Amino acid sequence: MKTAEIKRRFLAHFEANGHTVVPSAPLPAIEDPNLLFINAGMVQFVPYFLGQQTPPFKRAASVQKCLRTPDIDEVGKTSRHGTFFQMNGNFSFGDYFKELAIPLAWELSTRSVADGGFGLDPERIWATVYLDDDEAIDIWRATGLPADRIVRRGMADNYWSMGIPGPCGPCSELYYDRGPAYGPEGGPEVDEDRYLEFWNLVFMQKERGAGGSKDDFPILGDLPAKSIDTGMGLERMASILQGVDNMYEIDEVRPVLARAAELTGAQYGVRSGQAATESHPDDVRLRVIADHVRTSLMLIGDGVTPSNEGRGYVLRRIMRRAIRAMRLLGWQERAMPELLPIARDCMSPSYPELAEEFERISSYAYAEEDAFLSTLRSGTTILDLAITETKSAGGGRLSGDKAFQLHDTYGFPIDLTLEIAAEQGLSVDEEGFRRLMSEQRTRAKADAAARKTGHADLSAYRQSLDAGGAVAFTGYADVSRESRVRSVIGAGGLLSAAGEGELVELVLDTTPFYAEGGGQQPDLGRITVGGGEVEVLDVQQPVPGLIVHKAKVVRGEVRAGESAFAEIDVARRRAISRAHTATHLVHQAMRNLLGETATQAGSLNAPGRLRFDFNTPGAVSATVLRDVEQQVNEVLMSDLEVHAFVTSQAEARRLGAMALFGEKYGDEVRVVEVGEYARELCGGTHAARSGQLGLVKILSEASIGSGVRRVEALVGMDAFGFLAREHLLVSRLAELFRVPGDEVADRVEQTVAALRDAERELERLRAAAVLGGAGELAAKARDLGGVAYVGAEAPEGAGGNDVRTLAQEIRGRIDPARPAVVAVASRAGGKASLVVAVNQAGKGRGLSAAELVKAALSGRGGGNADLAQGGGVAAAEAPGLLAAVEKTVAGA
Repeated sequence: MKTAEIKRRFLAHFEANGHTVVPSAPLPAIEDPNLLFINAGMVQFVPYFLGQQTPPFKRAASVQKCLRTPDIDEVGKTSRHGTFFQMNGNFSFGDYFKELAIPLAWELSTRSVADGGFGLDPERIWATVYLDDDEAIDIWRATGLPADRIVRRGMADNYWSMGIPGPCGPCSELYYDRGPAYGPEGGPEVDEDRYLEFWNLVFMQKERGAGGSKDDFPILGDLPAKSIDTGMGLERMASILQGVDNMYEIDEVRPVLARAAELTGAQYGVRSGQAATESHPDDVRLRVIADHVRTSLMLIGDGVTPSNEGRGYVLRRIMRRAIRAMRLLGWQERAMPELLPIARDCMSPSYPELAEEFERISSYAYAEEDAFLSTLRSGTTILDLAITETKSAGGGRLSGDKAFQLHDTYGFPIDLTLEIAAEQGLSVDEEGFRRLMSEQRTRAKADAAARKTGHADLSAYRQSLDAGGAVAFTGYADVSRESRVRSVIGAGGLLSAAGEGELVELVLDTTPFYAEGGGQQPDLGRITVGGGEVEVLDVQQPVPGLIVHKAKVVRGEVRAGESAFAEIDVARRRAISRAHTATHLVHQAMRNLLGETATQAGSLNAPGRLRFDFNTPGAVSATVLRDVEQQVNEVLMSDLEVHAFVTSQAEARRLGAMALFGEKYGDEVRVVEVGEYARELCGGTHAARSGQLGLVKILSEASIGSGVRRVEALVGMDAFGFLAREHLLVSRLAELFRVPGDEVADRVEQTVAALRDAERELERLRAAAVLGGAGELAAKARDLGGVAYVGAEAPEGAGGNDVRTLAQEIRGRIDPARPAVVAVASRAGGKASLVVAVNQAGKGRGLSAAELVKAALSGRGGGNADLAQGGGVAAAEAPGLLAAVEKTVAGA
């Protein structure tokens, strides 16, 4: 049975049993500060379990894209570990509990294929339950599962949480006995390769706190309602139903593995046993390739791009592991162009958007591989140098800090360092490397822990939301509004009133104030309440549906329940709205000129200015930026109507409305159109017509990360003001150069070129003046115990290069058979510096330029035995530096 068919049957079964089918959320866990990626099917439903939001349905079913990387080093070594996977889940939010969850899972698992089930042999199914969960055991017994195939297990195995504060509860897991070829008898406690877990039924009823281990964490109390969260691993079920040994051999993964084997000449499965733990290293590498290529496809498909931090770093690491595994198998060419299209063809039956977006996806993947291959080349050069230095010093082991530097700074894999060092007869201080890696991880974990907030105390907000429902936003049509103060919230929770000077948060029944979101800054303004007045400083939405006004009481007193009059700063709103509309136009123009891959990656819409981040592999040329600016301003001149309407997500897609990667949209979406030029899903405020923007002026374009560029621009009067200042500047320059304005750039370029020529000539003359006395100084060398010594000061202001050249020039004019030391001091910027040069004969006498400099400067300075320098002391000490060198040479 194909994986896509397993997915279809799962959703059909639960839809027939009253569940609403909910689409997968994107992999990046945008709304959860604790997670880089969604790692379980229930993540998008956490607010429902915690009671933070009222679910729009009592029962739901989904197939959620998930990513887990803590066990990344185990990928390919077992049948259970993969990075990307799909979790089929059915959920109950205070509706049914164990009494229905268990029979629903059993029914689908054991029903015949002809009747729409999976057709698993009920005699080969085992169940585990939490230690004291007699209720679950009784229900399993009632389904027909015998007691000898129901196993009680402890908290580490049968009590589930996300590993962070949130919902949790005991669970019951289903296992399928794959037969004696996979391991010994005895059930899941004995062997989890033979007995493969395929379904986990979590009985959500508790809320856990922060800290603790997998089997020991604080339980804060009961959830608002007992609920169900189940997860059936799609890949694991596919491996069972397709009769393959592990998840890497199912129909969505095996073709990538087969192509990698074909390219490298590796023969998969020939030297391995059936159990994944009996796998040959080459088979493990092929599985890593197949898993990681598919994961890379799914991550880039959901808008993640390679970078050196966060989600982008996880993607980069996964891609580089796949590329590295291909090279270890002997493939030295580009691998991604060979493998990524295979993964696309495997996954697009379930995710058609991967085929539609493949141009964008592949551009990032191929560019990342090219960058990594370049890293491998440069890293190999640095490693070769380190190996040479180690051998020259008589060492047999490469230091751990060098291996760590290669890994951390250059992205050079440790296994490659080990391999190349071994080829050169060296070992590597792996213990030192691991220690440095551990220290880095500890720092990273401490930083991550400091940033984690868990699910913060939102009780006051939830009380306000529960009491009055969602706050109605009327700001699309209103700039002021009569309303009522629903809640006054202070640091300690709900308040009855607040007085002058206090900082509070107000919740109104309805509001014209826009809460910050979608890149748009919030509205500011004033709210009058009875005899009191507050200044609105910020507007946020701490829980979905609740708009909160952060404000300062500037007059009188505000009380909950009183009538209020809210009015926004209209000038600020209009300026922000113009900037937001301009962002849509810049986005569309970029896509028109750079292609569909130029998708928005972030934005800021502020009064009179915008910042627009977008995905593109390389820098945008000045010509393209000029064309973008011109195209946008032509739209402004056309004075197109800006129209917003609400429609279904399917209809919005049909109309071609752009959606942003990583954003979650409901069934109904708001579409903003600028004539027929731009159409985008957006909840922000906009100008009424494009002509109201006046002018858009792009100021800059720069990189803010791998594959992400940033454009900054001004809008309206801010753009006019900028151009006016530019005009004044050009006029002033035209006046100074006595040329027309359109010739100013050429004249400035000519002037700069002339100045550079003059600087080069001055440098040449200065160098000639400095070096002019080298012969005379060499001829006056004094004998210090058989060593020819020259001590001199360079002309005032001589550059560092000139001083070094002078010292070497003097040294070169002394008879090479005679040991010689040359010391040249210089003064510049109120500081004195020292350069010392020693010839070959002088080194034979045991003299070292580096040691002479350090002796004169009390240990400071750097260089080698031939040439060294140092400085940073007061200019008046220059003669003393020369005297110190002379004294050391005389005593040598």
